[in-house]
Amino acid sequence: MGVVYIVGAGPGDPELITVKGLRLIERADVILHDRLVSRELLRFAKPGALIVDVGKSPGGAGPTQEEINHMLLSYAAKYDVVVRLHGGDPLVFGRGFEECLYLAERGVPCEIVPGVTSGLAAPAKYYIPPVLRGVASSVALVTGREDPAKGVRQVDFKKLAAAVDTIIIYMGASAAGDIANDLLAGGLPADTPVAVIKSAFFPDEEFKVFRLGDLGPVPNPSIIVVGRVVERGLHLRRLRDGTPS
Repeated sequence: MGVVYIVGAGPGDPELITVKGLRLIERADVILHDRLVSRELLRFAKPGALIVDVGKSPGGAGPTQEEINHMLLSYAAKYDVVVRLHGGDPLVFGRGFEECLYLAERGVPCEIVPGVTSGLAAPAKYYIPPVLRGVASSVALVTGREDPAKGVRQVDFKKLAAAVDTIIIYMGASAAGDIANDLLAGGLPADTPVAVIKSAFFPDEEFKVFRLGDLGPVPNPSIIVVGRVVERGLHLRRLRDGTPS
């Protein structure tokens, strides 16, 4: 029985993977990768390695999670080193924990290798910090899309509005307008700055800034940052570029 490594590939820039993650890609007999993993990373795979695309587009075709779990189990029975390569970090709105649990319950050795999550990396590219002395002392990483099978929404944006200083939203593109309405109802001012980073570190990347009261649906996939730290990031960026405030 081989070992399965659940590896975070980082947010899209191939240079943002960890050293350990890169070494495992180089050693892997099999690599199962997500849609948002940089294809440049796959060039580091050794000759003869089996590379399997298990990515799913939003609302599109692709293997189910059950099928991916079964593939991991099957490949682990045939190969020594299997890498399951997730975009970002496999434990931050990924299925890495579930995959490792599935394997462990069946006696397959599994290790999780963390990666740089897009919710922190995408804002950082534009100098936006999640927390900042004197401006924001708390941050929440939340999903804007939840499994309908749960029957109840676990993220209460109305309560969250008064609970933390910075809110970073994953997978919230289509629901951004509804989320904004909940945050406004929870007490956030309409002029609260919001940064939207689409496809960070990919060729079709976009960066836009809104006021919360003007926020509607945004392009997918996007990271949405809500809070005063957005203003501080814009200020630093202007200083870097030598442009007036």
